[in-house]
Amino acid sequence: MIRLPALLALGLLAACSGPKPAPDNGAQAQAVPALLPVVIRTAKGVHRFDVEVAATPQEQEKGLMFRKDLPADGGMLFPMEPPRTASFWMKDTLIPLDMLFIHTDGTIAFLKSNAQPYSRIPVSAGVPVAAVLELRGGRAADLGIAEGDMVNWGGCAVPAAKVATDRNFCPAPSR
Repeated sequence: MIRLPALLALGLLAACSGPKPAPDNGAQAQAVPALLPVVIRTAKGVHRFDVEVAATPQEQEKGLMFRKDLPADGGMLFPMEPPRTASFWMKDTLIPLDMLFIHTDGTIAFLKSNAQPYSRIPVSAGVPVAAVLELRGGRAADLGIAEGDMVNWGGCAVPAAKVATDRNFCPAPSR
């Protein structure tokens, strides 16, 4: 008779002792964002970036805030759908950024280089734009990127590659 309670206790103990979960330590795994190819054609040549896209109003509000670094060929694209006059500031942004405001014809309308971290002074092209591209501060100067240079992204940026995205920007050159 003693065997039945012992077996029940052993069974209960086995049922309750499953694998232990890994400690959280307060660290949450972050999803790696899908990157979008962006190509800029300058007088010096062609340069490709692989950037994150801030598509939603919430993503655009956060942007690159709190980032401590940015890859040399990385950045963030802020599509403006429909095109509109965009204004950005650097509140809670820890690193300097180059901001490229892109006309609907694909040319760079305005380039703010090395925007000052934490600044609350708005930066704008003052005209409606199709998008704003943020790059690591100083990168535009390093590559000779200037106002009037041509920008496109998605499958239009790398037509030979099979890019699976609905974010394609293929303006016809007006030069």
